[in-house]
Amino acid sequence: MVRILSADAVGELLSLSELFPVVEEAFVKQGRGEVERPPRPHFPVGIDIDRVRDGTGGEETAGAGSEATARDDPLGTGLTMPAYIHGREVYATKLAAVHPENASHGLPTVNAQVVLTDATTGLPLALLNGTTITSARTGCIGGLAAEYLAADPVRLGVLGAGTQARWQSRAVAVGSAVESVNVYSPSDSREACAADLREDGLPAEAVDSPEAAVSGANVVVTATTSETPVFDGSWLDPGTLVVAVGAYTPEMRELDAETFERAARVFADVPEEVADIGDARGAGLDESDLIPLSAVFEGDAGREGADEILVVESVGSAVLDAAAAEYLYEKSSARGVGEEVGL
Repeated sequence: MVRILSADAVGELLSLSELFPVVEEAFVKQGRGEVERPPRPHFPVGIDIDRVRDGTGGEETAGAGSEATARDDPLGTGLTMPAYIHGREVYATKLAAVHPENASHGLPTVNAQVVLTDATTGLPLALLNGTTITSARTGCIGGLAAEYLAADPVRLGVLGAGTQARWQSRAVAVGSAVESVNVYSPSDSREACAADLREDGLPAEAVDSPEAAVSGANVVVTATTSETPVFDGSWLDPGTLVVAVGAYTPEMRELDAETFERAARVFADVPEEVADIGDARGAGLDESDLIPLSAVFEGDAGREGADEILVVESVGSAVLDAAAAEYLYEKSSARGVGEEVGL
């Protein structure tokens, strides 16, 4: 039997405060080399054919009787992310998709499913909604980074107003006292994001410029799909922690070269992969310039002065998905949450 955990089931089970130590331990295991994390292929999808609206809110697929237009740019990116933590009874494979245009249709930009498999027998154990898992474990990266590397109280500046901007803000509030949250996005979504965060009890406001979000902040989070830097590094106050979670390809870039020039240290969740994204390439950084974020949790690296600007870059690791999915599966089994089906 395979346990199915829907988005509602995952939401019912998920606790960010419980997930913090799960993610932290997964980082430590990854840093020590006690994991299997094969390279994750990512590939363009939705090439050559553009689905068009039929005028009634539905969509027609390319084929007889439908309209179709050729397109050179892909609609999205598909990713396959497997991982196993040594000694665990399960391993995970996440199937993810990133479609930037989804937001204009009221759909999530990131969608994912996580499959859990028995590490002893190879039998399937569970299928989980991976969209919430991805959002939560990525949020924990920013939350843990702020807990370890920023001073309380946190004055948070957020660039981006989508789902991940919300999760980052909530997670920062789990590990740190938050004095203010200023949210900027070029669209009116910043107002909705700030309103949602206020409903969560955070002192959030929408601001009219990236400079207004960054200036005066001691933690700046970027959660966008931008291909150009989203703020000017000269705006950063001394002592600021910058957490960049949006870029994951060579074409994507959220931070400018000045941000890195001013940074005392740059931490990365997966240094070899961060070295290949637009942020690092644009600043002329390679893997040797990046400190594994796990070193912070091991106590081997961190903040050495109150005025240091620090940067944390995240591209995401399937090891975190595996750990988070295992936590949810065990909790669901204990509570009888989810639906069991035969394959």
